[in-house]
Amino acid sequence: MSNRVRHSADPHDSEEQRAVDAHYEDEGYDHPEPVEEFFVAQDVPRRRRRRQPSKAKRRRRLRRTVVMLVVLLLFAGTVFGVALMLRDLLGLNDVTDYAGPGGDETVFTVPEGAGPLAIGSGLEDADIVADSGTFVTALAAISEGREVQPGEYEMRLQMSAAQAAESLLGEDPSLVSYAAVARDLRQGEVFDILSRSTGIPRAEFDALAAAPTQFGLPPQALSLEGYLHPGEYRFDVEATATDIISEMVKATTDRLLEDGVTDPNRQYEILTIASIVQAEAGEGDYASVAGAINNRLTPGNTETNGLLQSDATVAYGLGKRTYQLSEAEKADTSNPYNTFANPGLPKGPIGSPSDEAIDATVNPADVPFYFWVTVNLDTAETKFSETYAEHLRYVAEYDAWCADNPGRCE
Repeated sequence: MSNRVRHSADPHDSEEQRAVDAHYEDEGYDHPEPVEEFFVAQDVPRRRRRRQPSKAKRRRRLRRTVVMLVVLLLFAGTVFGVALMLRDLLGLNDVTDYAGPGGDETVFTVPEGAGPLAIGSGLEDADIVADSGTFVTALAAISEGREVQPGEYEMRLQMSAAQAAESLLGEDPSLVSYAAVARDLRQGEVFDILSRSTGIPRAEFDALAAAPTQFGLPPQALSLEGYLHPGEYRFDVEATATDIISEMVKATTDRLLEDGVTDPNRQYEILTIASIVQAEAGEGDYASVAGAINNRLTPGNTETNGLLQSDATVAYGLGKRTYQLSEAEKADTSNPYNTFANPGLPKGPIGSPSDEAIDATVNPADVPFYFWVTVNLDTAETKFSETYAEHLRYVAEYDAWCADNPGRCE
């Protein structure tokens, strides 16, 4: 039996279609599949096995993923940085006040004549308050017309503005007497300041100076000269003249003790030299002048034969302040402070030396000089020399400067 599939005639076929069918049957061919069935069979896709991607392709995909993540992170970081920058520019990150009560202790100095704005700026620079404007507002809220007095105040870092204002203003600033004592002032000048500040008659301070040993000074001390430590003071209004002098003397001896000078006699000697250093030089030359003075005091010195030859000491003994001394004044041996006529140190200090002058005297520079002269009083330029001949040339420079600046060297 033939395997050929015979196509049964469809009564609806056309005459032409039936003729084609009969031809295929007579020739012995299988009847072709209907066109519709052929195309339907051809359109069915074959099922394929899914192939795993190669290692190289997986690596490429991984690299693309990593690159995309890095780009996204960089973009996010840039956006974050720009946002922070804008916050800073707009002041959104500024801290305007600290919570308080503050951290490490510190000392803040209010200069004489400083107003609230200047004080606030100083506090902000020292990181005592977060914002000067906030401090000024806090100060105004409690001041009630009172002003911050000049002086040194014990405060803390990162205080609240209100606490800082209270620390500076105090509960009642009228309960203290403010006194500013400059360096190189003489005893009488200091007493005048103390009397004006406290209302205590100067006579009370003079009486205390006549008995200096009661304040721990050595027997050779002629007065309180040199022991009235320069600085800014806020004395309690109930303080007596004795209380005030005791506080000032203690400030001086504390500095000497800090520098390792414990013997009262040595303290007196250091203060004597330091007062000359203070009067004769600018701060930058303190150590060099102290070294030159030591050289002059060294036994066997043939350059000056032990003479200090300080104009400042002679003027002190004469009771005046001057840079111009006559030859007769320099030759007067009766003046116990005349270091031109009398070898060695004068009888005692000639003023109130600063901490810096005391430090330089305790630790003088190792210099070869015996002579010094300040050739310009405006700049405090001081020139040093090893020989008297060289020193005279510098003295001529000083005389020329005085001639160009009338009245300055008197």
